[in-house]
Amino acid sequence: MIIVNLDVVMAKRKMSLNKLSELTGITPANLSILKTNKAKAIRFSTLETICKVLNCQPADILEFRCDKDEK
Repeated sequence: MIIVNLDVVMAKRKMSLNKLSELTGITPANLSILKTNKAKAIRFSTLETICKVLNCQPADILEFRCDKDEK
């Protein structure tokens, strides 16, 4: 399972969803989908833009966790 930690990185940077939207040009609705882990996919260009604005690495935002049933 891929976990999106966008909310954590935003909190560390003290950046609101609306401010991130303004700086990235990504709609608040699309950022909210990412932030709440409801996204099924993310484009590399979107990830790159978010990383540039938040000054972070993709691994700061995306995390892999094994499901409880998988080993």
